Amino acid sequence: MSAFERYLSVWVGLAIIAGLVLGQITPGLVSFLASLEYGSVNFVVAVLIWAMVYPMMVSVDFRALARVHERPKGIIITLAVNWLIKPFTMAALGLLFFEWIFAPYIEPGTSGQYIAGLILLGAAPCTAMVFVWSQLTKGDPNYTLAQVSLNDAIMVFAYAPIVALLLGVTDIVVPWATLVLSVGLYVVVPLAAGIVTRVLMTRRTARPAEADAAVNAFTAKVKPFSVIGLLATVVLLFSFQGKVILAQPVVIVMIAIPLLIQSYGIFAIAYYAAKAWRVPHNIAAPCAMIGTSNFFELAVAVAIGLFGLNSIAALVTVVGVLVEVPIMLSLVWFANRTRHWFPATQTAIRPASGKSGPDISHSPDRS
Repeated sequence: MSAFERYLSVWVGLAIIAGLVLGQITPGLVSFLASLEYGSVNFVVAVLIWAMVYPMMVSVDFRALARVHERPKGIIITLAVNWLIKPFTMAALGLLFFEWIFAPYIEPGTSGQYIAGLILLGAAPCTAMVFVWSQLTKGDPNYTLAQVSLNDAIMVFAYAPIVALLLGVTDIVVPWATLVLSVGLYVVVPLAAGIVTRVLMTRRTARPAEADAAVNAFTAKVKPFSVIGLLATVVLLFSFQGKVILAQPVVIVMIAIPLLIQSYGIFAIAYYAAKAWRVPHNIAAPCAMIGTSNFFELAVAVAIGLFGLNSIAALVTVVGVLVEVPIMLSLVWFANRTRHWFPATQTAIRPASGKSGPDISHSPDRS
């Protein structure tokens, strides 16, 4: 690990400060960049996320991807945490803090919108950034793609009913433009680019070792651009919301507290379940990250549609975006330092043809 990656949290801290400063000294530029969006998906941020996701997508091999069902434990944990636990714990924390603990400090009658914003975040598992967290923890690219894809498929059918149940609102409209555009930009486009890159690099060799070596060498070269994309994304996100943060710091802190508890609590549930079930680390870490991270574009779009652009619910979803990166980086740090808790890596399962394929079987047990 390079010194740059070792002190990534320091660079993220500086990026946050830079974003706040940029928002104050160049409001015109920031407003222009923020306006380049459709369906709550900002195209500048999308390009940066694409840069972050692309290196992992190069490592995806569809021949090995077809065999991830042989190791179902990670997928079972991900689905259970995302759809049976996370939305409901977020709703409970929202009620606890904004109906009781913080009730004396907020305007009367506004607690419902705070709770709604938290629920909208809690019911939307991550689509894009989880690839970044998986890459930083040396996660299995095939398994991560399978987990994210399955979550996206379930989200199409389950998001609106869960939100409607928890909010007591029956006219939830899924913002299809946001959902489809996000999946296309964050998954389909970088995956297609990764597949093309992999084919071009490996078509001249039939030896698995040489193909793997070529892919590993290429991803090592482009990995710095992934980290640069992460830092640039942080700068942009904080510059977009700098005025809100500086104008309402106490409100931001109040919203952040239940989000912090939720994030670390959900990660602990998934991570320790994976540990107890002897899931290999390169599956366990992304498995826990998917539940912890949120699909903030979807949450923001629904909040705006239900409550309005300047609503408290929309503000809550935006704060979710801002606190997520520092939280996830701290969990990446923790996951990388607890790798020894999990079964040791062993020989990879190859595709049926015997040719090269990324590792999807890392321990003696069938996880």
